[in-house]
Amino acid sequence: MINLDLPTVVISDILKTSADAHIVTDDEGRIQGANRLAEELFGYGPDELKGEPIEILIPSDHREHHRELREKYQSSPRGRPMVSGLELYGQRKDGTVFRAEIALNPVETSEGLVVTSTIRKIDEADISEAYFRMLLESAPDAMIIIDEQGKIAIANAQSEEMFGYGRHEMLGQPVEMLLPDRLRGKHVGHREGFAAQPRLRPMGLGQELLARRKDGSEFPVEISLSPVRSPEGHYVSSVIRDVTERRRMEREIIAARQEAERANKANSAFLAAASHDLRQPVQALSLLNGALRRTVKDERALEMIDSQEHSLIAMTNLLNSLLDISRLDAGAVSPELEDFPIQRLIDRLSDEFARQAQHVGLEFASSSCATVINCDPNLLAEIIQNFVSNAIRYTEKGRVTLECTESDGDCVIAVTDTGIGIEKDQLDEIFLEFHQCKAPGASKEGFGLGLAIVKRLSDLLGLSINVTSDIGRGSTFSVSIPAANRTVVSEEPESLADDDIHEDASGLVILIEDDINVANAWGMLLEAEGYSVAMAASATEALALVNHLHESPALLISDFHLLDGSTGVEAVSAIREFFDEHIPAFIVSGDTSKVVKDARLLDNCTLMCKPIDTNRLLSAARLAVSTGVVPPD
Repeated sequence: MINLDLPTVVISDILKTSADAHIVTDDEGRIQGANRLAEELFGYGPDELKGEPIEILIPSDHREHHRELREKYQSSPRGRPMVSGLELYGQRKDGTVFRAEIALNPVETSEGLVVTSTIRKIDEADISEAYFRMLLESAPDAMIIIDEQGKIAIANAQSEEMFGYGRHEMLGQPVEMLLPDRLRGKHVGHREGFAAQPRLRPMGLGQELLARRKDGSEFPVEISLSPVRSPEGHYVSSVIRDVTERRRMEREIIAARQEAERANKANSAFLAAASHDLRQPVQALSLLNGALRRTVKDERALEMIDSQEHSLIAMTNLLNSLLDISRLDAGAVSPELEDFPIQRLIDRLSDEFARQAQHVGLEFASSSCATVINCDPNLLAEIIQNFVSNAIRYTEKGRVTLECTESDGDCVIAVTDTGIGIEKDQLDEIFLEFHQCKAPGASKEGFGLGLAIVKRLSDLLGLSINVTSDIGRGSTFSVSIPAANRTVVSEEPESLADDDIHEDASGLVILIEDDINVANAWGMLLEAEGYSVAMAASATEALALVNHLHESPALLISDFHLLDGSTGVEAVSAIREFFDEHIPAFIVSGDTSKVVKDARLLDNCTLMCKPIDTNRLLSAARLAVSTGVVPPD
């Protein structure tokens, strides 16, 4: 507010030289003077307005509201720039109404407060200005324009709603009124820096900005700044967006993601524990079943052992399937791709399933293939195992074949059976959890998880799965794997059949297992087979044990996770170093691919997954002890 020690008449004389219409009013709102342009604008003669209330120049339906605004203004006078964005109107002497833009400038004189009003008629034909005002008022965000002094020159309706101020309360005020008190001083420096180097600043630059409402409440905002030049000077246009709701949603998303991460970690911890702890009792039962089979001679008791083994196999399959599904859904499985000859996998699976097929009266055949593929051998083996297991389960008579062919740079592994077949309307459903074929003759065994696991694994590996089937004639399940750019000559597989090793089982086996029940079951099985067994619970204990041995061990068998936090890999390495011998070793675990990776760092060592097939284990042990070399996986 200007403070001048000048009489009103002097001020009026000065205004007569202005190119705009000016009216001077006293603190009671009475007109003290008007220049010629103002008299002409409103249609009055010289000095005809003097002494009249300013409301005489306001349309009659706006006069009472204007009087209220004027009284508020008198209590807190402040400058208001010409470009205000307000809907203002003037009324001429003849009663006609026109749009106007009015600037206010309070002046303190020796005669009291006077207010100088500068009035400009807005030409209704000025379409650009009307369009500008329409855009300003219809904008979805708050828009505030400040002048070179940092005072609010224009504020749209959304600004009033956002900040809780009336437009008349904001106009002419420093823009810092819209900031928290603690930020105002710092903002003045930012504003002056921007004025010195004005540039476009888009919204959403990651800055944490706060605004303040009239009631004192604070809220987060995003602000874009645009420098604007006009004949009246330099302005800065700011678009302000309340991001309270978005920040709330962001916090909820972050909290949900953190909760999901915590749940995923808990799930991963559960799966790691389940892979070990749930398999331990099943492992002990399997080992005890194998030990009983080698010590019991009574036929009735052997039948009971067979029945027990059948139940153990069913329980093992269900446990493995549930854990596999959980690990895949939790994203806890990471493929480890490598180039390897597919024949190695075919040989191992053929040896495993030939006896199973023979046991139920089926023929089993496999083909030879010299292709080298690029895939995760363990995950691919699980896909093919599920194919073959299903084929045997759903085939009453005939044969199951495992074939390998090359097609368009891919290696196609197909499992064909002569079983019951699948209805066409079920082909899209067989890969769902717990879905089982309802065709006559379908096996009641299984849990409908095998193909669900196949689907997840194939998606994880990026492999293509195909199914063809004829009711009553059989089905073919195939998977296509990228072939590597080389081939190998297939080698005759080393058989693990008991008949191939004629010597009696003998020799010292060092067993490293921290679960006493599982360790005892291991001991019973190995001793029943003819081995002598020395036991330890950790790598440290195993090293202490070997100092008291009078012979070198023929075989090392170790659980992967041991009591003192050590691993079977460490235990095997330490024992080998002590004896300075490349002793064959089995690493046993129900853990994830990390174990596979670590165990493969050891030569002459194979990984066995819990629960272990005791017949296969003992055959592998005979071969390892006899030759000093472990059989391939």
